[in-house]
Amino acid sequence: MRERGIDITGEFPKPWTTEVAQAADVIVTMGCGDACPVFPGKRYLDWTLDDPADQDLAAVRTIRDEIEQRVRGLLTDLDVPLRA
Repeated sequence: MRERGIDITGEFPKPWTTEVAQAADVIVTMGCGDACPVFPGKRYLDWTLDDPADQDLAAVRTIRDEIEQRVRGLLTDLDVPLRA
């Protein structure tokens, strides 16, 4: 992520809260299947992606770039302006 100018060193996975889910227009999951809570009236997308754990750098870059492409597509679909 540093290659893209994004510092995630202090970040970690965070569980969903009801408040976060209720505030969302779209909920994107990445393979949690039935383990993810479902909130009525929300749009759900399940993005099937390779797990970057134990992958070499080239594979992780490919996964990162796939996520970026999907996020940009979702933002366009939602009419959210893209930053450079």
